[in-house]
Amino acid sequence: MLDEAPMIALPDVATLPEPAKQILADGAPPRLREMAARGIVLGLRPEAVVTVVAMLAARTGDPVAAVAEATLSALPGPLLQGALGATLDGFVVDALARRYARAHETLAKLLLMPTCAVETALHFAASGDERATELVATNQERLLAHPELIAALYMNKATRMSTCDRIVELAARNDVAVQGIPAWQEAKRAIEDELIAEPSEEALPDDVAFYEQQELAEGLTEEAGEDAFFEDGEGKEQVDDKFKPLYQRIAEMSVSQKVRRAMLGSKEERMMLIREQNKVVAAAAARSPLLKESEVAQIARNRGISEEVLRIIAGTNEWLKSYTVKHNLVLNSKTPIAISISLIHHLRESDLKRLSGDKNVSAAVQMAAKRHLQRKKN
Repeated sequence: MLDEAPMIALPDVATLPEPAKQILADGAPPRLREMAARGIVLGLRPEAVVTVVAMLAARTGDPVAAVAEATLSALPGPLLQGALGATLDGFVVDALARRYARAHETLAKLLLMPTCAVETALHFAASGDERATELVATNQERLLAHPELIAALYMNKATRMSTCDRIVELAARNDVAVQGIPAWQEAKRAIEDELIAEPSEEALPDDVAFYEQQELAEGLTEEAGEDAFFEDGEGKEQVDDKFKPLYQRIAEMSVSQKVRRAMLGSKEERMMLIREQNKVVAAAAARSPLLKESEVAQIARNRGISEEVLRIIAGTNEWLKSYTVKHNLVLNSKTPIAISISLIHHLRESDLKRLSGDKNVSAAVQMAAKRHLQRKKN
């Protein structure tokens, strides 16, 4: 059986042909059910035979379920093609699509059927390969009705970059908000001045470049504790030689490509993109669902990071659970004074004492630390 069980309701047995009803009825002769599980049913059209096999395969605990599963996963060509020539029930579409995901022509027929359930499309939008995501992205009406499909496509690394630009533009043009993209506003702003490519049979040069960037980044995965940046003798940040090819390729990317890499890319890419002068890109990196607490703590203490990024971190409850993040935000002179002061009461007394005399923070923050220490003494 498949690890991921279908979420689609089974067909109503009452709507099936009489021979199918007899096979699926309680108390049906075991021999009849076993023959049906093998795809041998007289008097039924191919689509009905496949429907019966799919329903038997879904019956957990039924002695013939394993036989039906084996049949469903390796249907004879004429039987499968005959079934695909009809409009199948959404449950059957889902069952076949998951089992024939690597058979592109078969998958295309299934995903383009009008009965294909949103749950099936969502599965392939989130985890399908490039060809599968292209198929899901063709149905604009369904994308607009179910924005979660747009989010799943965008967050799937296999989806072409040009397709992501196109579906973001589609949603933006139709005033559809996409909740599942953490940096949705940044993704919309990124395409405002870009030329959106028309759908293409083959990946475009920009798509290929995006995939190559992904491969390069994954190949540079570092051991824990190593950073892409270091400070030179003058205290200025420099990119480690090993990461310069990655850094240079990022510099050549469009804004929309940078925004997507900021959300989906490696730690090294995020740490490069969060330093971008373009506020849209930096904000997208700050909203990446892949950010870890250790990265956020490092970002919070970096005085080269923009005020907007520090605002995003300070406005994210998950990060404010970390004492280190709060402490680093207060110590960072780029953090807005109002935010620093609001976090002071979270600091330990020893840190407050050091902060009250720290010349690297504003006088207002020093004074707030002194006042809070005084209140503690009282």
